[in-house]
Amino acid sequence: MPKILLAEDDNDMRRFLVKALENAGFKVSPHDNGMSAYQRLREEPFEMLLTDIVMPEMDGIELARRASELDPDIKIMFITGFAAVALNSDSEAPKNAKVLAKPVHLRELVSEVNKMLAA
Repeated sequence: MPKILLAEDDNDMRRFLVKALENAGFKVSPHDNGMSAYQRLREEPFEMLLTDIVMPEMDGIELARRASELDPDIKIMFITGFAAVALNSDSEAPKNAKVLAKPVHLRELVSEVNKMLAA
């Protein structure tokens, strides 16, 4: 069962994403900020990081950069309401990251997660 580390500061969105991903057969470790998610990444490996971009303490781009340093093979997906400005060319975000815009549909989310994990 693939393990996904989820960093999302919105409580309702986080619960929604956890339920959808667990129903699709993934093991999810949810966190409400980038710093606690990063601490968890340092404790155990995950196949994917699914993160919001705008969060307190550590934003999703910094979290993704640090996650890639810890594990260059980790898959990274951003879910954000700011997709248009999220990853510009001079962003520090990993180049192979995927971006989904909020609101995200569950079928699309699960489909994209499956595609990334299969790649």
